[in-house]
Amino acid sequence: MTAKPTGAIALEDGTIFWGHGHGATGVAAGELCFNTAMTGYQEILTDPSYAEQIVLFTFPHIGNVGANADDQEESSAQGAAGARGAVFKAPPTLPASWRAADTLDAWLKKRGVIGLSGIDTRALTRRIRELGMPKSAIAFDPAGKLDGPTLVKAAHDWKGVENADLAINVTSGQSFESTDGLWSIGPGFAKLGAQKSHVVLVDFGVKKNILRNLSAVGAKITIVPAKTKAEDILALKPDGVVLSNGPGDPAATAIYAGPEIKKLIANGVPILGICLGHQMLALALGAKTKKMPQGHHGANHPVKDHTTAKVEIVSMNHGFTVDADTLPAGVEESHKSLFDGTNCGLSVAGKPIISVQHHPEASPGPQDSFYLFERFAKMMAKRKTG
Repeated sequence: MTAKPTGAIALEDGTIFWGHGHGATGVAAGELCFNTAMTGYQEILTDPSYAEQIVLFTFPHIGNVGANADDQEESSAQGAAGARGAVFKAPPTLPASWRAADTLDAWLKKRGVIGLSGIDTRALTRRIRELGMPKSAIAFDPAGKLDGPTLVKAAHDWKGVENADLAINVTSGQSFESTDGLWSIGPGFAKLGAQKSHVVLVDFGVKKNILRNLSAVGAKITIVPAKTKAEDILALKPDGVVLSNGPGDPAATAIYAGPEIKKLIANGVPILGICLGHQMLALALGAKTKKMPQGHHGANHPVKDHTTAKVEIVSMNHGFTVDADTLPAGVEESHKSLFDGTNCGLSVAGKPIISVQHHPEASPGPQDSFYLFERFAKMMAKRKTG
């Protein structure tokens, strides 16, 4: 480097990458993962599923379109606790977009997210691919007062995500209803139209666009906290229940959520699980989950829907996966990753239950997965009509 470092990221094994700091100052520890998406950095950094993670972007130019309030994905004040840090190859430039309301640097500072640029992101990505997602500590000090050994210790001492219930930190503290529909150029977010069904969504860190997609298929949505009892959910008389995305180890969150999910399954109410919700649904059905070395983080993942034999390009963000070899009788794999063959969806024979590992609400170019909300809406309509 030609200038004095003002930022750094240290790995638990003692490796340190020095660069230039951006956004918030200070030190933050978390699990380092890489994301291959070329666009959507603001949605990524505000996704509650990235809580206690540091995101390394493999695309070199991040920040070119700035930031704006419409592209943030958290649905509550608690859900704003997303990614702790962000790592880029090139320093963020001034925004070149008519939608920009802020620079990425200023936006990161407001969010309390530490940024780092000017490092060899290819080398760090390769390290993650070979050795897995390490515990790490990222730092920014404008004066360049950075202590390498202290950062390494912070990374080493961080507790990690295995056996950690992180959903409890990003779930809303109270119930609320969603009022927005999908966004379009000009009018912005659509207002609620005719409501054909009532959905209760269990919030483990739900993204806003999941709520908007449910509204788009005619659902009135009541969002409830992660620890809501099944009896209280069913008392709301839902036509369907959604188990949302979220961060952390599904087995840890399932300690309290699993028994309630089992009661919902027994009731026969239609259920849709997404990401963490998919994993906890699998656990409640009798399957097992396991930690992945690198996880899946990006917007270019090919997934095959066995129901239609179609391949869709999807957005993913998960570090745990459902072990397909442990699926019990009657629980079928509905989707599969064409990258590594891991499970990406479930259905249950004779029951109105579906789930996916990927994010059907995301738009990584074509809106390949929006049909899943229509599929869920048809399940609810069928149950209502008998």
